[in-house]
Amino acid sequence: MRIGLLSDIHGNLPALEAVLEDMDAVDTIICVGDIVGYNPWPAECVDRVQDVCSLVVQGNHDRTVETPERYAANEMARAGLEYARGELTAKQRQWLADLPPRTVFTNNTYQLAHSHPDPHKLDRYVRPAEFPKMRPYLDDHEGIVIGHTHIQHKAVIDDRLIVNPGSVGQPRDGNSDAAYAILDTGERNVEMRRVEYDINRVISRVEEVGLPKRTGARLLDGS
Repeated sequence: MRIGLLSDIHGNLPALEAVLEDMDAVDTIICVGDIVGYNPWPAECVDRVQDVCSLVVQGNHDRTVETPERYAANEMARAGLEYARGELTAKQRQWLADLPPRTVFTNNTYQLAHSHPDPHKLDRYVRPAEFPKMRPYLDDHEGIVIGHTHIQHKAVIDDRLIVNPGSVGQPRDGNSDAAYAILDTGERNVEMRRVEYDINRVISRVEEVGLPKRTGARLLDGS
């Protein structure tokens, strides 16, 4: 089975559209969370994810749309969530609230979680250097798919796969192109993909709706 993997879209519709247009034929698409936050198309991105994804887990921004004050120390995160709360319908907000934080797919062979796979370590980052530490969570699975860091990376540990497809809407690995991945469960490998999109369209919209200018400007250098 070929599975498209999307993560950390963060309200960036031009990036999401570019990824979906670039994606080869797949059997299904999975979203690793954080559909909303930061960028200025939260409602449109929720609609698109609902249309194309067969499985979605909840990211930290999806979970905190109703409580943006939790990000008081991060102006861009708080402003993006406040904007999302105003743009999303009640039905969309409830859908985000009801998403599971983690699950399994392909007959329980792969784990799916936005952040750390341990339920007691919710929202903890798993950076590339820490991928080998995930070995205990792979005992009963062929692989783990995570997001949250906005850093595209993959590793094979004892013939088991761990992958972060990177961020569709706000890469933080020094590459401004939107990131995603295609997992082939039959071959047990993953192809990491990047695609250009119209960043200036995002910057213009960010300024138009009054979000912090840094929200759009940081997209230019993938930071």
